Amino acid sequence: MAQHASDILVIGGGLAGIVTALQALRAGQRVTLVDRDRPERLGGLALWAFGGMALVGTPLQAKMNIPDTPERALADWLRFGELGADDHWPQAWARYYAEHSRSEVYDWLLGEGITFMPAVNWVERGMNGDGNSVPRYHIVWGTSRFLTLRLIEQLRAAGQGGRLTLLHGHRVTQLDHAGGCIAGAVAVHEATGQEVRLAAPVVVLAMGGINGSHEEARRNWPPERPRPATMLNGAHPFADGRLHHAATGLGARLTHAGEMWNYAAGFPHPFPHFPGHGLSTIPCKSALWLNHRGERIGPQPLVTGFDTHWLCQQVAAQEKPWTWHLLNWRIAAKEFAISGAEHNQRIRDRQFPLFLKETLLGNHRLVRQMQAQSPHFLVADTLTELATKMNALTASHDVSAARLQATADAFDANFVRGAKLHNDDQIRRILHARQWGPDKLRTCAPAPLQMKGAGPFIAIQMQLITRKSLGGLQTDLQSRVLDAAGQPLSGLYCVGEAAGFGGGGASGKRSLEGTFLPGCILTARAAARHITHGK
Repeated sequence: MAQHASDILVIGGGLAGIVTALQALRAGQRVTLVDRDRPERLGGLALWAFGGMALVGTPLQAKMNIPDTPERALADWLRFGELGADDHWPQAWARYYAEHSRSEVYDWLLGEGITFMPAVNWVERGMNGDGNSVPRYHIVWGTSRFLTLRLIEQLRAAGQGGRLTLLHGHRVTQLDHAGGCIAGAVAVHEATGQEVRLAAPVVVLAMGGINGSHEEARRNWPPERPRPATMLNGAHPFADGRLHHAATGLGARLTHAGEMWNYAAGFPHPFPHFPGHGLSTIPCKSALWLNHRGERIGPQPLVTGFDTHWLCQQVAAQEKPWTWHLLNWRIAAKEFAISGAEHNQRIRDRQFPLFLKETLLGNHRLVRQMQAQSPHFLVADTLTELATKMNALTASHDVSAARLQATADAFDANFVRGAKLHNDDQIRRILHARQWGPDKLRTCAPAPLQMKGAGPFIAIQMQLITRKSLGGLQTDLQSRVLDAAGQPLSGLYCVGEAAGFGGGGASGKRSLEGTFLPGCILTARAAARHITHGK
């Protein structure tokens, strides 16, 4: 078996692993970074993510007169996440995030040459105003892809002189432990089967979450919550939980494994990177969310931007594992978006004039692209024709044209007597969202679905899609892995999603959204700081 030694072994080449390795290299350490994927996919999900970050007390917030403070953010976090009173380390990490996201993430990224778009968005407001009490959602200019590629450049520069060893296409099969301390790991090259023993007195687990494996997600799914028969995968099949279980075999504690940050509106990727690969949409606020029969889900209508956790439960509870979004071209051009770097090319490629043009005039390009590429994105001139296409896609007669027409007519009846007599909760939520300038740019003024000139009609078949794990290996504020007694396992650290973004579940049951990329950076920098400086 081949042998290789270094000061620090980092397992996982996502954002958390990259930041840990970068900071350790800058402190003079010799680092081995081992990753399962191909070299061009170094960066993991961060390479494909949109790049939204919940940040607290930033100059950008101040410029927009947003009165945010760490105290306010922490109160929102603990209330919305429903963290338990005995969740000591998750609560400690939530506080750390609220107090340090400005300095440890926002300021640090600026110093690395990474900037943000000139607006702060307001997401996860809560069904009853119990989420983000102010806008906090900052968007990386260039998306998370630019951020990741920039940090990889910095990583390679810091690792010159042979201090960085990058092993691509290697899967860690064993964590080595000797004399009560971590001693490294064994990895296998998946293409050749060749094994290598990676000796190191410090090992940092950065392998991502567990719900890229649907078997693992279903095993941990809380029994009291509805679970759909089928789901799409918005994570990665490599995020399979194997190393979580290997760590528990050494005494680590895995907590809150059933808490997941899934999304309610995904559809199959037209060109999947792996089996079951789905795209997560940013659902149109103005679309009607329907069940498999074409009836509006209620009595509380489903509207995005308020409580994703609640949305997922409503979708999971439906009779069949898909729902429909009913909208028109007017709505789609202004509101339809797909989360991630791949389908946000104006932001990804830093094309601000074109981004501004599509924001103001409508992103017809993306709508036409999905019409051409996805069989789950249906377009028709009439609701009768649309119902026929919906049934053809599902090989059923679930949607009657008369029922779909009645659904649209019932919503449009809100507008017959004028704006002063609207009485629909979806309309109320849209009007509230439009009070905030950045959301107004991306949300249509309420209008009848069958408004003249707004067509054609569109129906999108949606499914629940897995994304991030909220639970993970329990860690302290130095990202040291803890055992059942709360004591650190010598030499073993865990960062990012593998650690539940800190403490084994810092977000609790639901996230304020945009807490994941910063959580990777915060936990990684804490680990590197303690490894290299002991604090």
